[in-house]
Amino acid sequence: MNPKKKSAYTVPKLKDFSTTALDEAVQNLLAAVVREAREVKNELEWKTFRDRWMARANGFLTQVNTLWLKAAPKDAKRDVGQRVNEVKKRVDETIAAALASMQSAASTSQLDTERIDVTLPGVRRPLGAEHPVIKTMNEMVRVFRNLGYSVEEGPEIETDYYNFEALNFPRNHPARDTQDTLFIANQESKPLRERLLLRTHTSPVQIRTMEKMKPPLRVVCPGKVHRNDALDATHSPIFHQIEGLAVDTNITFCDLKGTLDHAMKEMFGSSVKTRFYPSFFPFTEPSADVQISCIFCGGRGYRDGGPCRNCKASGWIELLGCGMVDPNVYGFVGYDAKKVSGFAFGMGVERIAILKYGVDDIQLFFNGDVRFLEQFG
Repeated sequence: MNPKKKSAYTVPKLKDFSTTALDEAVQNLLAAVVREAREVKNELEWKTFRDRWMARANGFLTQVNTLWLKAAPKDAKRDVGQRVNEVKKRVDETIAAALASMQSAASTSQLDTERIDVTLPGVRRPLGAEHPVIKTMNEMVRVFRNLGYSVEEGPEIETDYYNFEALNFPRNHPARDTQDTLFIANQESKPLRERLLLRTHTSPVQIRTMEKMKPPLRVVCPGKVHRNDALDATHSPIFHQIEGLAVDTNITFCDLKGTLDHAMKEMFGSSVKTRFYPSFFPFTEPSADVQISCIFCGGRGYRDGGPCRNCKASGWIELLGCGMVDPNVYGFVGYDAKKVSGFAFGMGVERIAILKYGVDDIQLFFNGDVRFLEQFG
C-alpha cells in the first residue's frame, strides 16, 4: 500500500436506517478495512492505515459516529448505536491484527537474511602475541616473583624529589640537566623538589614503596622510563626497566651476588657465569656493574673462526648495575640505617630482549612494523 494513496472507501451518509440498510453499510465498511489491512507491508503503511480509520479529527470511525449515530432518528438510535460499537470493535481488532502480521513478516524476513549455516567452516581470527619487550619483561618479573619478590608500580610523571633528591642525587648531578632528563614545561616557579619530569628510572617506585612499607621487603619495579637520548641502534628516549630492592636485617653483598647470579641463569641458561666489578651510582654504596659470560660465543671471545662481535672478543657482556643501598637513602624514608641493610639493582628490558632474540637495532621494538613483530608470535 502506498502511504500517500487515498482509500477507495468513503463512509456513506445513511438515509435509510432499516435493519437491511444498516447490515449492508456495516458489511461494506468491514470489507473495506479488511481489504486495506491486507495491503499493509511496513510500519509507515500501517500508521497511515491506522490514522485513516481511527484518527479523532476525521477518521472513518469518527465519520461513522457522525453520519450514522448522530443522524439516526430517535427510534433507531439504539440499534444504530449497537452496530457502531460492533464496527469500532471489529476495526480495532483488524488494525491490531495487521500490525502483528506485518511484524511477523518483518521478523521472518530478518531471520532469512541473518540465517547462519552452522555447517560451514568458521572464520579463524588470527591470535596476537606478546610484544617481545613485554614478553621479556614478564619473563624477568616471573624470575623474581619465584624468589618471593612482589611487584610494585608507580607514575611515569614524577617529581624531582622522588626521581633525584630522595635517591641521593646531588643538586649539581648531570642527570638533573635537561640534556639528560625530559622536564615538564613551565615548572620554574615551583620549588626544585616539586618540579615535574618524566621519570628517568623506576627507582622512584622503590622510594614510594619504602615510604608505605616497613622492612623486610622485596620488590621488583617494572615500567616505562624516559631519557633525553638521541635515536640510534642502541638508544631510545623511551625504554623499559626492571629494578629490584631488598631490605632486611643482615643483608650483605653476598646476598646480592647470589640473587643476580641465580636470575641470570634463569634467564639465559644454567651455563651462564656472572662477574661483578666496581662502579658508582648515587643511591648505592658500594656499587657494581654486572657482566654475564657471552651467550653467543660461550664466553670464549671468538665465534665462527673469528672474534665474537657481540662481546667484542672479551667473552663478557655488560648487563646491569647494582649495589648496596646507600644509608643516606634510608634517611628519606624513615628507616634506621644501623638496623637494616639492603641491595638494589636495575636492568634495561630492551637490552635483555636484544640479547635473547638477536635483534641488532632497538628501534625495531618501537616502529610497529608487523613483519618484525610477527616473528615473535
